[in-house]
Order: sequence, then C-alpha cells, then structure tokens
Amino acid sequence: MTLASRLLLTFALILCSACITARADVGDAPGANLEVSLITYGPGEIYWERFGHDAIELRDTVSGEEVDFNYGVFSFEEKNFFLNFARGRMHYLIDAEPTTDEENFYKEAGRSVTRQRINLTPAQAAALRDFLFWNLRPENAGYNYDYYIDNCTTRVRDALDRALGGIIKTRLTSLPGSMTYRQQTVRLMSAQPWLMLILDLGLGPYADHPLNAWQESFLPEELQKSLRNVTIADGRGGTQPLVQSEDLLSPNRLSVPPAAAPDLRIPLGIAGLLIAGILLLAWRRATLIYAVLGNLFLLLAGLAGVLMLLLWTLTEHHSAWANANLLLFNPLAFIWLRPLWRARRGMQLSPYANGALVLQLVALLIALLLHLLPGTVQQNQPWILFALPCWLALAWTLRHNRHT
Repeated sequence: MTLASRLLLTFALILCSACITARADVGDAPGANLEVSLITYGPGEIYWERFGHDAIELRDTVSGEEVDFNYGVFSFEEKNFFLNFARGRMHYLIDAEPTTDEENFYKEAGRSVTRQRINLTPAQAAALRDFLFWNLRPENAGYNYDYYIDNCTTRVRDALDRALGGIIKTRLTSLPGSMTYRQQTVRLMSAQPWLMLILDLGLGPYADHPLNAWQESFLPEELQKSLRNVTIADGRGGTQPLVQSEDLLSPNRLSVPPAAAPDLRIPLGIAGLLIAGILLLAWRRATLIYAVLGNLFLLLAGLAGVLMLLLWTLTEHHSAWANANLLLFNPLAFIWLRPLWRARRGMQLSPYANGALVLQLVALLIALLLHLLPGTVQQNQPWILFALPCWLALAWTLRHNRHT
C-alpha cells in the first residue's frame, strides 16, 4: 500500500470515527460527555399535581440529545386500578421522554420549570445513566408507590444519591426538616379545602412525626432546596457545591401554595361551636331542624369512622393507621340516628342508646386527655375543637329528653 493510500485510509477512518461520535446518544455516550440535571416542575392545578413533579435529565454534549427520566407514570387503564388505589397498592413506572417534549408540557400548563446542573464525575454520570437504563427495562420499571416514602421524587433522589455513594443521604439526614408530612400535605392541598380537610381528618400519628431534610425531600420543591446545601469533594482537598448552576427555564403562572400550613383550629373550632349553637337553639324552637341537623352530623361522623377503620384494618395506607380521630367520629354514631329523630318529640332514650352515649362521652374525654398528656404525637386539635361542642350539645339534648 502506497503512502498516499495509507494517508487516505487513515483520514477515512478518522472521519468515520467522528461521524460515529457525532451520532452517539445518551445511551452509549462516555461519562465525560454526559451532563446531569435535576428538573423540578412546580405544583399544578389538579389535586394530584399539587405536590409538584421532577425528573433527571441526561444530556449528551456531543450529539446534543437530552432525555428526561421520571418515575411518575401510572395508568387508569391498569386492571383494578381504583381498587388498588383504595387498598394502598398503587403501581407506578419509570419513563424516559425527550426533554423538549416533557418541558413544553409543563410550560404550556403554566407550571414552573427549574434546572439544577448536578456536579458529577464522568464515572458517576455513566453509573447513573447505566442505572436509569437498567431501571427502564420492563422487569425493573414498576414499583409500589407510596405518597411519602416511595414516590416519583424519592426515586429521583435515591438514584442521584446512589450515583454519589450516599453523600446526599448522609448530609440531609443531619439536617432538620421544616414541617411534618401533615403540615406539608395541608399546605399543598389548601387550594382544595374539601380535600384538604378529608386528608387531614384521615391522617394518623405517622404524619406528625418530626422529619429530617432527607425525609422531607419526598417533595420536589424540598429536594430542590435541600440539594443546595450539599457539598462534595473537589479533588484538591476541598469541597464544592453539588449544584453547579440553577436556572429558571419557565416561571410559574399559577397560584402559589402558601409558605406555611393553614391553622385549622380556629375555623374548625368556630364551625363546631356554630353547629352546637344551632342544635341547642333548634332543639328549643324548631325540633325538625334539630333532628335533621343532628342526624346529618351523626351520619357523617359514622361514615367517617367506618372509612378510618377500613383504612387502618384493610389497607396499606400506613399514614392513616391508629387514627385518634376514631375517638371523635366512629360507627357508634349510627346508634343515635333513630333515637335523635324520636327525641324531637321528647321520647326517652333506650338503655342501650344511653349506654352508647356514655361510651362516646368517655371516648371524647380520652381523646382530650391523650392530646393534653406529654408525648402525644398526633396533632388533631382542630378536630377535637370541632367535635367536642357538637357531641356535648347532642348529649345534653338527648339526656334532657330522657328525664322529661
């Protein structure tokens, strides 16, 4: 082979290699060509969007390909979806989409989009990429979703922490959280007051334990803030921020959740006093209104109690287990539906109904003592303030009828 032929062959090989490199994508790019970012999407308007969302973005700096990996995919078409949802057995999936398509969806919805460049070594970036692609395999893609400890954000957090050898968890577990699960839930759901109240009523003591920053990073917004406090070795004996840069790609155009959870004690306390006052006034002046309003309260209290019992005994919603609100609202309420209706005519309580009423008053006393004693975990003061005057008003009117 002549020198000219060799030079021509060498040039062709170099050109071919350059073309292959230019066509390389995120899946086979070397770690030195990968940029890793955390993409955080602000809360949306629909109730299941109120917690926000996030994804890991991988970008090949040579080909320019950008892919978002997110763990928030579910399908209403799944067999027994609503039954599984009720039982606390929700199945979610990881998915990968081109960054442009993913981000445009959130921008058009008016939700904020923020990119945080994560400072990873080439080896760490490649390891993260390999893990995400392994996770995309059909046999690995699904997981059992939990709102607080295993959701689309904790999966993103754990994947980043895994690539960094546990640095994120070590740092964040040493920092206190700002709120409890209950406070964060009430804060974010305050735009839908009816749903906020249902969730607050249904949460048990699990939701009131103090959190550290690692646990509180179940929320995209909290993970975004927490990563700003993480530092890593710079390779020269010092440290550097984990977050290289942070850019707001699209501003929020929706209503912003409040910075703190609303205090439900005053509104629920006033509502309880108002219902109790109407019951007492109607008992004297409009017995039909008294019976209708009283039975409505008893019906809702009984249904709430049944639901809380089912959540505790038949589901995997552990955040709803051992709910002290069962002392305030429980199936015993159904016992007085007929006696209360008859009480509008001054008819006596049966010994059975009277005994059940005494039992309910004892349950109210226990609920109050549990809250006043030191070491109490569940923060259900708003519901105590609501239920106490209602039950006392009903008990007084029913007991009065018994002695007439």
